[in-house]
Formats: sequence, C-alpha cells, structure tokens
Amino acid sequence: MSNDAVRPETVAAHALRAVDKTTGAVVPPIYLSTTYARDENYVPLLKENYQRNGNPTLWQAEEAISALEGGLECLLFGSGMAGIATLIETVPYGGHVVAPDTMYYGTREWLQRLDSKGRITLTLFPPADRDALAKSLVPGKTDLVWIETPLNPTWDVIDIAAAAQAAHAAGAILAVDATATAAVTTRPLDLGADIVFHSVTKYLNGHSDVLAGALVTREVNARWQELKFLRTKVGAPLAPFECWLLMRGMRTLFVRYRQQCGNALAIARHFSSHPKLEGVLYPGLATHPGYDIAKRQMSDGYGGMMSLLVKGGFEAAKKFCVSLKVIVPATSLG
Repeated sequence: MSNDAVRPETVAAHALRAVDKTTGAVVPPIYLSTTYARDENYVPLLKENYQRNGNPTLWQAEEAISALEGGLECLLFGSGMAGIATLIETVPYGGHVVAPDTMYYGTREWLQRLDSKGRITLTLFPPADRDALAKSLVPGKTDLVWIETPLNPTWDVIDIAAAAQAAHAAGAILAVDATATAAVTTRPLDLGADIVFHSVTKYLNGHSDVLAGALVTREVNARWQELKFLRTKVGAPLAPFECWLLMRGMRTLFVRYRQQCGNALAIARHFSSHPKLEGVLYPGLATHPGYDIAKRQMSDGYGGMMSLLVKGGFEAAKKFCVSLKVIVPATSLG
C-alpha cells in the first residue's frame, strides 16, 4: 500500500508502518551502531557504512516526516538551528535572502549575523504589508525567501501560495518554517513551497525530550544534494535514540495537536474581551489581521499558540506568567 492510500493520521500513528523487517517487531529497534560491516567484496551491507552518513533509525523517522508533509525526502538534524544554518549555507556567497522582520528570534539573529559579516545580503520585510514580500525581491539576485507562518510571536499568517509565486518569478526558492502548523493544518509543499522546515523539538515530538530539526523537499535537486553533503560533513544528523523517541512522539501527533487547537481557540475567545488585556493575537479569531488568510490556508484548526497583550507592561506580564497554575513558564511550545 502506498503512502498516498492512507490518511496522514495513519502515517503518524503507525510511524509509516515501521515494522522491523528482520524480526517482525512492531516497535522498530534502535540502531545505535556507529559503523557497519562490509561484505567479502568490501561493499557496505547498508547503503551507508557510518552513522554520520545515516542509519536505519534515522531513515525511518525521515521517511515518516516526509510522508506527513507530502515531500520526496527529509533530512533530520540535531537541532532546529542546525537545519536552518545548513539550509542558509547553500545560499551563494553574498546571495540575497528575504525574510519577515517578525519571526523566531534565533533565525533572525543568525540571518542578521551572516548579513553583518557579508556572507549574505538580507532584506527584512514587514509581513503586515501584504505586498512587502514581493517588493523586497530582486529578480536574478534573490536566492532564498524564508517565511514562517504563523509568525512567532504575532501569529500573523503569510499567504504561502502568493509567496511561492513571487519567489519563483524572481528565480528564488521558498522555504517555510511550518513548526506552528505541525504538518496537520497546513502542508506548505502543496501550496508551492520548495522546502519545509520544522523545529521537531516542538509539536512533531511533542514531549520536550528531543532536540531536533527537519527539512523536507518537494524536489531532489542540486541544492538538496548539497544539503545532504553539508549535513554529513558537519556531523549534524539526528542521533538514533532521538530518532526513536521522535517516532514514538509522532504516533500521537494528530490527537495532541487537534486538542491543542481546540484548547487554544477556547482560551483565545475567553480572553478576547478580558479587561486586563489589551488584546489577544491568535489567527483563529476573526479580529486577527491574518484571519482571512488563515481561514483559507489552515484546515482543521488554527494552532496552539497565541500571544496575550497584558495591560501594565513587562512587570504585569511577568506577574501573570508566574501566577499560572497549570502552564509552566518555560521556553518552548508544542
């Protein structure tokens, strides 16, 4: 049975039917070996002979994520930032990168650092201006357009199809950080994106015990081959035990994420008129500036993340956070 013949929920729940072919174990083993034997002709018994190049546990996890996103191949990294940094390394020296001025701070800091050193030329656009992305492109010069949707921490929504059309018209590729939609409510490759990124640490794993990142491609081309080469040479693939934990976490992805979407919408509606808040930023509210795009682009929920604008500034916001009884004040999501 092909992956297209089953629903994504089934792909996740079965970890892409990751049954051990040798023993029939329905829970796949963890291949911890760092090296693999060769036969009498000195040919590796596996397609790779060293863990830094890949191993069966890594491949199983990658195939499952690729199937969830509808991509051709996936590359897993030891952290989300390792995946982002490796992708940006494929940009030619001095190449032009376009990205929103509101996004995950780690990505923005890395892009700005490379820009300050002359490694890339960076243009940041205001996502609230729906025409700003297209206006930031330089045909023949722009190499990479990087977007998040929804954007952290405003949770504004960028039109992926429009971004892809504009990027391709300028000769660039579009990469989408889809961490917040978790391969459940939006599949960027279906909307024209070239590469999808996930901080796997968040929703895909979902248990705050794996640090990982993933890139998924719609096309195996020269850039993708360069990404494979770079990941191997810098020693960045995800380790086997973390891959195994990830596959275990993904089995409950859809159940977890849908419940989080429902909870988030209920909380956002509850707080939307609270007297101690200036506002609630959540794409599932009709008052949110990205609601119309979200309604068209996201299905089966609007994600589990929101921002509450507490009256009284930083001290009042801090008091609110430390007063929470169920939510733990810690840095992560998913």
